[in-house]
Amino acid sequence: MEKPFTRAANAVAYVTGLPVAFIACLALVLGWAVSGPLFGFSDTWQLIINTGTTIVTFLMVFLIQNTQNRDGAAMQTKLDELIRISNANNRFIGIEHLTETEVEEIRRACERAVRRKSLHPNASRSTTGKSRPAAD
Repeated sequence: MEKPFTRAANAVAYVTGLPVAFIACLALVLGWAVSGPLFGFSDTWQLIINTGTTIVTFLMVFLIQNTQNRDGAAMQTKLDELIRISNANNRFIGIEHLTETEVEEIRRACERAVRRKSLHPNASRSTTGKSRPAAD
C-alpha cells in the first residue's frame, strides 16, 4: 500500500506543479464564471465549484503533506550523512527530533562558537594548520 501511494503522490505532486495544471484550473474557473449567467447564478451553479474545490483542496492537503514529509526526511538523511563523513560535529545528527527549545539552545551555542572564532581566528587551528570542529 505504501509504494503505490508514494508513486501516486509523487505523480500528482509533479503534475499539479506544472504550469499547464495551473492554466487548466484557471480555464475551469473562468469557464465556470462565464457560465454563471447561463444558469442564472443559481445555487446549484455555485455548489458545483464550491464542492469541487473543497474536495480537491482536502485531498491535496494530504498529498502535499506526504510529499513534504518524505522530502524533509530525505533531506535530513542527506545532511546527516554529510555531517557523519566530515569533520563536522556529530552532535547535529538527529537534532530534528529534539524540542524547539533544545534546537534553539544548540543554535545559540553555534552562534557563540562563531563569535569566539571571529574574535580569535587562529584559536581553532591545530598545529598542522587544519581546522578542528568547534566544541561548545
